[in-house]
Amino acid sequence: MLFDTHAHLDDGRFDEDRKPVLEQCKAEGVELILNAASDVRSSLKSIALAEEYDFIYASVGVHPHDAKSMDNKTIDVLRDLSSNPKVKAIGEIGLDYHYDFSPREVQKQRFMEQIDLAKQLKLPIIVHDRESHGDIIEIFKNMNVKGMGGVLHSFSGSVEMARECLKLGFYLSISGPITFKNNIKTVEVVREIPLDMLLIETDSPYLTPVPYRGQRNYPGYVRYVAEKIAEIKGIDFEEVAQKTLENGKKLFGI
Repeated sequence: MLFDTHAHLDDGRFDEDRKPVLEQCKAEGVELILNAASDVRSSLKSIALAEEYDFIYASVGVHPHDAKSMDNKTIDVLRDLSSNPKVKAIGEIGLDYHYDFSPREVQKQRFMEQIDLAKQLKLPIIVHDRESHGDIIEIFKNMNVKGMGGVLHSFSGSVEMARECLKLGFYLSISGPITFKNNIKTVEVVREIPLDMLLIETDSPYLTPVPYRGQRNYPGYVRYVAEKIAEIKGIDFEEVAQKTLENGKKLFGI
């Protein structure tokens, strides 16, 4: 009954064993997976995966790293891809000020364009926010995103930012770093934020949780995220698994 709400199973690191990996996910209790895109090519791959496997759904969108590659036709391409019934969100989109692979003004412009597309299509957004918390919130407010639905993927902000996102109706998704020894800030967020506004994810093949940190991540490891949330909140694992499954299905309309 686990829902990994953010994975990149189209990544080349799964090319040699994708089918057995997905079979193992099912065996370990993963009921649903949302495969998040990072550019047009991965959007196409995500849709192909979703069409092949009934428990996988897809998003389409362009990651801030690739914002500079977008042109005037990209939004139309994403719009067309979104017509597939297994596409449940626009993402992952947002800002990344850690690497700055695309100029910040370009990132912001392309982020806003994709938010606008999601509004038109009445789809939620999957938001990437790395060291860009202030600008993310500013854009949210300027774009009047309240009520459109979305999630801050692999949330890394403060309790204060978490509360701002909740006011706008956004979920917070918790990933592998919650299991890292020194991740005090996210532990505090999990402690303070109600379970009915949390999702869980792996971000596979990245952000592998303890005890497998340093290895390739995969959706089966979402269990360790749920276990850590249960520990922090002092509740049963089953409650976390069930509620985050319900939350994800509600957000993505599954």
